[in-house]
Amino acid sequence: MADITVEIVKEIGVLSESNKGWTKELNLVSWNGREPKYDLREWDPDHAKMSKGITLTKEEAMKLRDYLNGLDL
Repeated sequence: MADITVEIVKEIGVLSESNKGWTKELNLVSWNGREPKYDLREWDPDHAKMSKGITLTKEEAMKLRDYLNGLDL
């Protein structure tokens, strides 16, 4: 299996932290040297391990923002 490289280009924010120290974060991440995408997933305290998550292009992130802004929370 091919190695996957990940680089956190910009840390945007932490949404929550588990009792084991893992944090759910929104970051701008480059996968395998490609154009960075918005990425939402949990990371261990050292950013050495990560959970499954989602990646969004700028356009997808803007649509999600618009949908969230339209919610009555």
